[in-house]
Amino acid sequence: MNILRRFVPPYKKYLALNIIFNILAAFLTLFSFAVIIPILEMLFQIREASYSFMPIGSASLKEVAVNNFYYYTQVSIEHFGQASTLALLGALLVAMTALKTGATYLSFYFVIPLRSGIVRDIRNYVYDKVTQLPIGFFTSERKGDVMARMSGDVAEIETSIMSSLDMMFKDPIMILVCLTMMIVISWQLTVFVLILLPLAGLVMGRVGKRLKRKSLEVQDQWGLLMANIEETLGGLRIIKAFNAEGKVKERFHRENQVYFRMWNAMVRRQQMAHPMSEFLGTVAIAIVLWFGGTLILTGASSMNAASFIYYMVIFYSIINPAKDLSKAMYSIQKGLASMQRIDKILNADNPIADPADPRPLPTRALDIRYRDVDFAYGEHPVLSDINLDIPAGATVAIVGQSGSGKSTLADLLPRFYDVARGSITIGGTDIRQMRVHDLRSLMGNVNQEAILFNDTFYNNITFGVSDATMDQVIDAARIANAHEFIAASPQGYDTPIGDRGCRLSGGQRQRLSIARAILKNPPILILDEATSALDSESEHLVQQALDRLMANRTTLVIAHRLSTIRNADLICVLHEGRIVESGTHDSLLALGGYYKHLVDMQSF
Repeated sequence: MNILRRFVPPYKKYLALNIIFNILAAFLTLFSFAVIIPILEMLFQIREASYSFMPIGSASLKEVAVNNFYYYTQVSIEHFGQASTLALLGALLVAMTALKTGATYLSFYFVIPLRSGIVRDIRNYVYDKVTQLPIGFFTSERKGDVMARMSGDVAEIETSIMSSLDMMFKDPIMILVCLTMMIVISWQLTVFVLILLPLAGLVMGRVGKRLKRKSLEVQDQWGLLMANIEETLGGLRIIKAFNAEGKVKERFHRENQVYFRMWNAMVRRQQMAHPMSEFLGTVAIAIVLWFGGTLILTGASSMNAASFIYYMVIFYSIINPAKDLSKAMYSIQKGLASMQRIDKILNADNPIADPADPRPLPTRALDIRYRDVDFAYGEHPVLSDINLDIPAGATVAIVGQSGSGKSTLADLLPRFYDVARGSITIGGTDIRQMRVHDLRSLMGNVNQEAILFNDTFYNNITFGVSDATMDQVIDAARIANAHEFIAASPQGYDTPIGDRGCRLSGGQRQRLSIARAILKNPPILILDEATSALDSESEHLVQQALDRLMANRTTLVIAHRLSTIRNADLICVLHEGRIVESGTHDSLLALGGYYKHLVDMQSF
């Protein structure tokens, strides 16, 4: 299986120990069953031959072992009597069974770290891949479905594939060892069995393939449910404001009913495994009983009744592992459907990759140049023929109507997306020739939506900065006009802010994200509507702080409030993905074009 080749190598030690103890348990099972033969022969007085001790090497190992076993049994009967010998053989059977069960437990003991370790590694790989994938990947994927793959599908792999690992390693070994002994006892009967069992396996395999298809459909529907829940939790305020509870309930109940029907169909098919395997196993035993009994009655086989019973015991020892293996294959088919969904994330292509021969970060002035840049989301063009120069230390503002491509223009700079045509350079170096980590280390971002984490004030401000002191954190908060409300919190800078900062007002969340950018102290700033959530007083104070912060830094500002960028060195007006005007505030007003129209609307 591909999943084993990919994830088992770090746990080869546990796999080897599991296989060793499974082999030991299989041989001990055979030897414990072998004790049954002399017990049966004594009870039914079948064998009355006399035995003498045979030294090793005088005959084949099998003949020596069988002869000497009967010899010691005979000696025991002569000295202690049949009843006492029967008790000794029973004690030997118990001892062999104790060893067998001990070996079986140790095989389970060593497979557990293998199972749980693979599941842990899959979770880590999926999470790491999610953090590495470009933002563009998630524009075409529902977040709820991604969450379902990281939680529900990984859990399904744990319950379906990993829980079947012990059967996958134990049962084939037991079947192989038992078949070998069956060939030794009667090769004719074993050839008949080898023809019979694959026919039953063929029937089971057809059902298993259909189960995998059903499982994939069920997991996809579960992803839809998770996406529905995620959207509901994220939009609960709007749902309540528009009295839309009934509408979202109806949609969820409808999708949940579809999941209910699909789940029932899949589980019913899965539960077919045990009764079908039991029925086919019983049919196989009945046929083997008839065929083997015929061989003995006609004299076509050298087996006696006791050997035939031993053969049937071994054959029955194959039936149970075969049934377990069939159930394991059913579970594995179900888990493979989940693995297929997870592989969509693990195998997703990441176009935002480091170059094979990365260029060092530029050390001279960090001027930024957009040259003939085009960009599109799929087939939908967003930016066309963008040419823009941002001198080192200058502040360049991008304004325009909603949907004109302002935020996309800024997102291209840290390579959240890659340009479709043209190039972007920093200090003369194409950003695609730098390591992504190095490129983003040059930049600080403050977005229109304050993105915060369910952690303390301190940890949110120091996010991405590993060596900040408390004094530096407080200074950054003071500059962002955030220190006062942080200090007034119950635990100061150690106060948790809730999920996405839900315990804070919109203005407080924005000031906290500004403090985070200030602490990073980057040479390049990207401010995407950085003051949009602030009240007038806070906006004025934070704008003063940002003005001081932007001094001697290369800054790209996205703004709707034109009053915040009137002092920018250059203002570019975007319209339908193109730069239609550029200049200073006064020169653009004098031009009387798009910019003056925007200013007039805001003034009104």
